[in-house]
Amino acid sequence: MSSHGTFATAINCMDGRTQLCVNAWAKKKFGVDFVDTITEPGPDGILAEMVSPLADSIKARVRISVEKHGSENIILVAHHDCAGNPVEKGIHLAHLQKAAENVAKWGFSVPIHCLWVNEHWEVEEIA
Repeated sequence: MSSHGTFATAINCMDGRTQLCVNAWAKKKFGVDFVDTITEPGPDGILAEMVSPLADSIKARVRISVEKHGSENIILVAHHDCAGNPVEKGIHLAHLQKAAENVAKWGFSVPIHCLWVNEHWEVEEIA
């Protein structure tokens, strides 16, 4: 565990509109000091389909966050108006579910949380 604060890991879209609301949600939800943010355009689609080498790169960065920073939560994010994965909300939610299943197979043994960022840039946790 890091001696420089507590961490969560967000696998988020590169879209800057999602960054602040997701980080604020994670800090409040988990009481962490920092959020390691791993960004790609449309990461829910990438991880649902396990698109290589992007999925491998995301995994390597999650490993650093969990093993070196002591992150105890992984957050998967999808959002309204995503240019990187331009599909309707229902497909995003299905991608989040499949992405969570795939990320769980990486074996990091930390909880995985799925978030939807709506058209008002508000965070909704998906069960």
